[in-house]
Amino acid sequence: MKQLLQTILEPMLEHPEALEIEVEETKYNVSYKIRVHEDDVGRVIGKRGRMIKAVRTIMSNANHGSSKKVFVDID
Repeated sequence: MKQLLQTILEPMLEHPEALEIEVEETKYNVSYKIRVHEDDVGRVIGKRGRMIKAVRTIMSNANHGSSKKVFVDID
């Protein structure tokens, strides 16, 4: 799942080398914390949050085999 998130995000970033993804997993959920270069934050969020919402939807649907809830946050 982390590789999927990295594959989605890297092409849209101007500074892909600054991408960091931290995974925190508990009994009921999986949380992905994304850190990007300050110039790329707007690209990841998108207009009115459309890009990050799409990324969250993809990650949630990719996790259909598990009962854990998926969260994607930007730090």
